[in-house]
Amino acid sequence: MKQKLWTLFLVLLCAFSTVSLAGCGEQKPSDVYFLAFEPDSASDYEALARDYEKETGNKIKVSTAAADSYEQTLKDAFSKTDAPTIFQLSGVTDYDSWKENCLNLKDSKLYSFLSDKSLAIHGKDGGVYGIPSVVEGYGIIYNKAILDRYFALPNRKSGIKSAEEINSFDALRSVVEDMTAMKDKLNIDGVFAPAGLSSGEDWRWQTHLLNIPLYYELKENGDYDDLISAVMNAKELAFRYSKNYRNIFELYLNNSSAEKSVPDTKSTGDPMKEFAQSKVAMVQSGSWAWSQIADVADKTVQEDNIRFLPIYIGIDGEQEQGLCIGSESYLAVNAKAGEEQQKTALNFLEWLFSSETGKKYVRDKFQVLTPFTTFAENELPSNPLDKEVWRYLNNAKVKNIPWLFSGFPNETFKNDVGGALMDYVRGNMTWDEVEKKIKDSWKRAAM
Repeated sequence: MKQKLWTLFLVLLCAFSTVSLAGCGEQKPSDVYFLAFEPDSASDYEALARDYEKETGNKIKVSTAAADSYEQTLKDAFSKTDAPTIFQLSGVTDYDSWKENCLNLKDSKLYSFLSDKSLAIHGKDGGVYGIPSVVEGYGIIYNKAILDRYFALPNRKSGIKSAEEINSFDALRSVVEDMTAMKDKLNIDGVFAPAGLSSGEDWRWQTHLLNIPLYYELKENGDYDDLISAVMNAKELAFRYSKNYRNIFELYLNNSSAEKSVPDTKSTGDPMKEFAQSKVAMVQSGSWAWSQIADVADKTVQEDNIRFLPIYIGIDGEQEQGLCIGSESYLAVNAKAGEEQQKTALNFLEWLFSSETGKKYVRDKFQVLTPFTTFAENELPSNPLDKEVWRYLNNAKVKNIPWLFSGFPNETFKNDVGGALMDYVRGNMTWDEVEKKIKDSWKRAAM
């Protein structure tokens, strides 16, 4: 998945000190020890540790793992007497490996801060064992200025009058197809940026787009309390919303700035560049794409015109659908640490995400979006797409879709999906054959 792999804790935990794992030494009962990834180093993080100690009297110790060795370092650390008090999980699969070491955080203030409790990692016992420190979202990014120009055209055929009225697949299709017919008047090359289906570029379709029809299918499974468990335990797919998946995929292809038959010629950077230059009105991507847009030297799109639409696929009730929102960075507290260490760990995390001092670091230095109600709108990072994710997170009228693709069987399955889509676009497969390949691949991988 093409998104920022760094998160608040990938950097936050990494720079409080330069203590090595072997040199942690004896800890006071109230000291907190973090196991972090390799630090980028910055005085800001050291200042945060000093400010926390100054305000609370508690100290933070940290050990860093070498690049690409976090899992092994975590195993080594838990075999020692000075195991980490706070550590990081990337998702439910990590939790399955470390569940015995995860403290139930259901009664913590940190959990109560979550704007959407379903974002946390829940155990089968109803406990809460991982809390996201950073959230990201994806959907259809659109240029409001271009859509406003379209809505002002006197001879447009769509009955939709504003982006706010696009709340279903039918509404989206009517606007998009009419914009394609009038693209010369709108001065765009196409409504959507090109798909990009070459190997390594097809993650948007094999995981992100597929996430939506599988969400609607698997949420009907009443055997599990959470959808990730339903995904991870699904031995086969009915793929009952296969045609919906095809319809949104074809809407992208048929209304793109690229020829439908050659979508594999575009890399990830090309769609974002075309969007930044206002050559297209829409592109499916996520909040991490802001850096790609912002870095285009000759961009013309204005920050306040960059907005999100949900990815509608034609499901009953989708008018209440939100963005696809999730995390790959969860905080966990060591269940086997001393009680005072656990209390101090939670005190620090709660201080970081609720105190004026802590929130200023999150907003001004780390510039990541957190899923906590303790942040007001004026305390958000400058990323306009993060602000859109925050808006959806805090809209009680919509139901955001969780990231289920972390529970997809394996990379072989994802590659099979991408390959099938490419064959379909090139005319080498019918959609029925694509559907069969996806279902067969899932079944093989889940055996």
